[in-house]
Amino acid sequence: MIRGLVACGSGIATSTVAQEAIKKILAQAGIDAVLIKGNLTEIPQKQNGVDIIFVTSNYDQPVKVPVIKVFGLISGINRDKIKDQIIDVCKKIEDKNR
Repeated sequence: MIRGLVACGSGIATSTVAQEAIKKILAQAGIDAVLIKGNLTEIPQKQNGVDIIFVTSNYDQPVKVPVIKVFGLISGINRDKIKDQIIDVCKKIEDKNR
């Protein structure tokens, strides 16, 4: 099971939309995941409890897990490329966790 954090500026609006899109992408790919939401300032504290972080805006601080920028899931720009990246990275995490 993948544990992910979806983070946006406030932890409310865009992270909710992105979280639903990511859930759908992972379900269609057969990847079991639990996603929590938060804001960008919570990433340092929450990164230890997750396998991957999805952000809706730029985040350039050092983290211990992969970070994928997912604003395109909301805007539609590069949506397929982001979808493929999410599936690829999450499958690698699944393989590593087995």
